[in-house]
Amino acid sequence: MDNRPSRHRHVRIRSSRCEPPGQRRLPIREIGGALVRIGLLTEGGYPYVSGDARLWCDRLVRGLGQHEFDIYALSRSEQQEDEGWIELPPQVSRVRTAPVWTADDDGVGYGRRARRRFAECYEELAAAVCAGDAPVGSAAFGGSVASAGTAATAGSVGTAKGGGAVGGASEGASAGVADRFGSALYGLAELARDEGGLVGALRSETAVRALERACRAPGALRAARGARVPDLLTVAAQVERTLRPLSLDWYEDDGLGSVDLCHATSGGAAALPGLLARHFTGVPLLVTEYGVQLRAHYLGAREDLEGRAASSSARALLAAFHGRLAAEAYRQAEIVTPGNTHARRWQERCGADRAKIRTVYPGMEASRFSDVGESAEAADAYTLVWVGRIEPAKDLISLLHAFAEIRKDEPKTRLRIVGAPAEGLEGATYLAHCKALAAQLFPDEADGVHTVGDNPVSFEEIGGPEVPTLPEAYEAGAVVVLSSVVEGFPISLVEAMFCGRATVSTDVGAVVEVIGGTGLVVPPRNPRALAEACVSLLRDPERRARLGAAARARALELFTVEQNITAFHGIYLEIVSRCPVRRVVVDASGEPLPFAIPAEVHVPGRWAEAGTRLVAGRPGPGWAAGPPVRGLPLGSASGAASSGEPVPAGEGAW
Repeated sequence: MDNRPSRHRHVRIRSSRCEPPGQRRLPIREIGGALVRIGLLTEGGYPYVSGDARLWCDRLVRGLGQHEFDIYALSRSEQQEDEGWIELPPQVSRVRTAPVWTADDDGVGYGRRARRRFAECYEELAAAVCAGDAPVGSAAFGGSVASAGTAATAGSVGTAKGGGAVGGASEGASAGVADRFGSALYGLAELARDEGGLVGALRSETAVRALERACRAPGALRAARGARVPDLLTVAAQVERTLRPLSLDWYEDDGLGSVDLCHATSGGAAALPGLLARHFTGVPLLVTEYGVQLRAHYLGAREDLEGRAASSSARALLAAFHGRLAAEAYRQAEIVTPGNTHARRWQERCGADRAKIRTVYPGMEASRFSDVGESAEAADAYTLVWVGRIEPAKDLISLLHAFAEIRKDEPKTRLRIVGAPAEGLEGATYLAHCKALAAQLFPDEADGVHTVGDNPVSFEEIGGPEVPTLPEAYEAGAVVVLSSVVEGFPISLVEAMFCGRATVSTDVGAVVEVIGGTGLVVPPRNPRALAEACVSLLRDPERRARLGAAARARALELFTVEQNITAFHGIYLEIVSRCPVRRVVVDASGEPLPFAIPAEVHVPGRWAEAGTRLVAGRPGPGWAAGPPVRGLPLGSASGAASSGEPVPAGEGAW
């Protein structure tokens, strides 16, 4: 079988149903008395060759071979689909994909009743989004998008200037407005399930007019009141794109209804299938965010889907919508796992219950850096190293100015900038600007009139002749520098810690949490402080060695793949034991079978007869429900009925 998903452009967005090539569906296995079947929900990442969180998801799936995974992936572009998938491990039993980057008009003709249902649900959704007590983290209420973006850039969720706190509204959205948004969202999902799709309706004039009425209603967001028709069209288009998973066919008993839990690897669109699986079949939801979607919205591009600049009103409305969606995901999730305390603060300000939150650090492969970490004394004592993606958020301009101050005190020092520019014109332009500044600040120097000049600043890329591998980049210097003004989880710092290097970093994102007391931290955009910290380490090799050793020990304790896998293994078992999916066993006529599930199923181990098959249904009494089990694929009930065996049926069987 071809290992690439087929592209479906129906607006029902029916996903492909694929199994890894040369593999068959795995049999049920006993793992310490418990088997967990996980529906892994991704957007723009795993199992595709390129994308977000691909390495993390692959390590998680491979590390939990005792469990079974069904992958439900949303692709972001045609190029990503053309690149295909990575090689999948045997514990992946099924992959279903859907392209949310394109959707044609579904051609579904709504009748009068369906049109009325849609109008009512969408008006409720728009009213909840435009409500004056917008969810925390939304700059739309009382403040400006620019002020909220400034707060996000500073690495914290604080108070936005302009009349309101970016997160004040009484610990998040009120329960009434949250219920209103959730009811409208699930009402739209039920309509899509009944009618066969929502894309055309979400793009309709009815949707735009509903948004307009919500913006003009008394008590609406201050920024929403000035929204014009182009702004409303932009918001409607973005909302339709985000809500495309509502039209998927993933929520039946042979889909997400057959798993034991859904694990959304990010918020936003990736969490939507998990919310609907919980709504339709009662499957518990786990949400993991290593980058908070609402923060990404603030820091992202300020253009609409057509590449035009979006107005402040449009961005404020979209921020409110993403905030409501995030709050609903946190409210319905059994457990929320941020990747660091910085992300945790965002989640709490967006309404996540503190009791549900468990911080799980990203797992990184430490073995590739072991050789460098065990020979830290071999580093060049006069070389500073910066590693990362070259873009404005990394603030290499401040680093170059700081290095000019360092050279005044330590003329032998060199700076190696290792990394490729970010994709697009902005990254290439910024790299050219940095090179021009380096040439201006540090003209080529020569020891004499007959020697070739040399610049103390070099720009290199991984894989080049000077830096063949990533570990060799860190091996080149005694001190690793991070000069960012915006940062989430600083991966390059963790890699430097694995290599036993002392670090100097700016206080942004999760930097302080990651390094603890094993490195020096300075304010962002302060070249003088950055220079002084670097000089202090360059002049004190013993301190460098102590900090490097402590950093390596801390990284090996907190940030390895093993600790990440162990944490999620425990969380999976906790959720399944605490929130088992209630399934009903019925006979050939559709009647429930009392005592069909023996009491032994509550004991660790699989004691139930292998021939008994269960399906998702209405919650039943505790004595009639067992631990999570596999659902039955659609279309197999007829054969079971003819043989006289119990026939599984979904909710509403007769």
